[in-house]
Amino acid sequence: MAKESSFDVVSVVDMQEVDNAYQQAARELTQRYDLKGTGATLELSKKDGSFKIEAPSEFVASQVRDVLATKLTRRGIDLTAIRWADPQGASGMTVRQTGSIVQGIDADTAKKISKDIRDLKVKAKATVEGDKLRVSSASKDVLQSVIAALKERDYGQPLQFVNYR
Repeated sequence: MAKESSFDVVSVVDMQEVDNAYQQAARELTQRYDLKGTGATLELSKKDGSFKIEAPSEFVASQVRDVLATKLTRRGIDLTAIRWADPQGASGMTVRQTGSIVQGIDADTAKKISKDIRDLKVKAKATVEGDKLRVSSASKDVLQSVIAALKERDYGQPLQFVNYR
């Protein structure tokens, strides 16, 4: 009998790179002429995996998000890994906005991915294992076609394909 080959579908964000991008963005907020005196702040909570922006207006908050997005992109972090909440009014006519970093694949997304693999009508089996998905098949060609099909679809978060054996 042929040995089963497999790979894991995961969604992982390198928090060290996120921290580096945050440090660069925070430094740029203090140096950029159009953001220097606005009182806009950017905070990163490594424990919660979230950003918090506080700014005097929604426009300035969007400017801070753009600065952060630029730094994250340069560091190789996919922007779909951050889910931003709607801006909320805060005390003193300021705006507060939070963004959470997506780590792992939630149950609903895992079910959707597994259904999409079944819909491909190939001999591959997808198994949910915690916050990752293991796809196995006897043929490595089938696994390659599954990876190609999953890369074409958008699941609202970045996917990586690891442990290919």
